[in-house]
Amino acid sequence: MSEKKMTSSRRHHLKSVMLQIAANWIQQEKKDIAAAKQAYMAEHCVRPSLSGDHATLMDTCKKLHALIDKVDEERYDLEAKVNKTDKEIDDLKIKVVDLAGVKKPALKKVRMSADAMLKALLGSKHTVNLDLRANLKQVKKETKEEPAEAVGDWRKNIEEKTDRKKMFESS
Repeated sequence: MSEKKMTSSRRHHLKSVMLQIAANWIQQEKKDIAAAKQAYMAEHCVRPSLSGDHATLMDTCKKLHALIDKVDEERYDLEAKVNKTDKEIDDLKIKVVDLAGVKKPALKKVRMSADAMLKALLGSKHTVNLDLRANLKQVKKETKEEPAEAVGDWRKNIEEKTDRKKMFESS
């Protein structure tokens, strides 16, 4: 804490000085770029001499048109080359994605009822309750009916026998 804190007015003053210096640098850079441009143009684009008769002027115009055509052809060729390489780059990007493959994330187990699943898939349109147990067929248990004669109540058998006995005795 031996450092003294800078006051806001001092900080503001330093900031404004820095901005002025940066603005001066930007202006100087613009001037340098303009001077470099002028020097390049003077070196590469010599001004044609416009003095002379009609034939020399026509000759210089033809030369200039030939130069313009040549530059346009070069520009067109370079533009086509750039478009071709851009297309190749896009194709290679697609191939890289195809080779890498789309990594599918691991799916999480989600406990969801059939109703909730249909509601998630169909949205709010789903109103039917899907009760899987209700859709199952009812199966009735078949009971085997055994003949009553074979298995019957033993008391009835005795009563029947006693009736027979009476029948024989009465005759």
